[in-house]
Amino acid sequence: MASNNPNEIAAYESQAREFLAKSRVFLTTGDLHQASEKGWGAAAHMTKAVALAQGWQYTRHSQFHRIVNQAEQATGNHRLPHLYSRAEILHINYYELKSELSATQIGQDLEYMAELLETLYPLTGLEPNG
Repeated sequence: MASNNPNEIAAYESQAREFLAKSRVFLTTGDLHQASEKGWGAAAHMTKAVALAQGWQYTRHSQFHRIVNQAEQATGNHRLPHLYSRAEILHINYYELKSELSATQIGQDLEYMAELLETLYPLTGLEPNG
């Protein structure tokens, strides 16, 4: 069952892209905590957009994994579990000490988040470049 609220779907999708852009800025300025958290936020918001569009329940962080599994089944894209795991790592990074974070790895993970957004986008039902 798809959502009757395309504006809400578009708002989540737009927020996902904004978070991804901000994560890259934070990475450039060396704020690895915020780069990680904004990367995670990008994944979470795009996943919320998909869940809303598809009529899948997503009200808690613990449901993120289930939504990604449903998206994998819907798209046949078997990279989604890997991309999900990298999103979780970004989320965990936020709670780690700054000395333990790697800018190189976070940069790679942000590229994975860009891939995740593009992979999930068709499931939002939004028009291209929407």
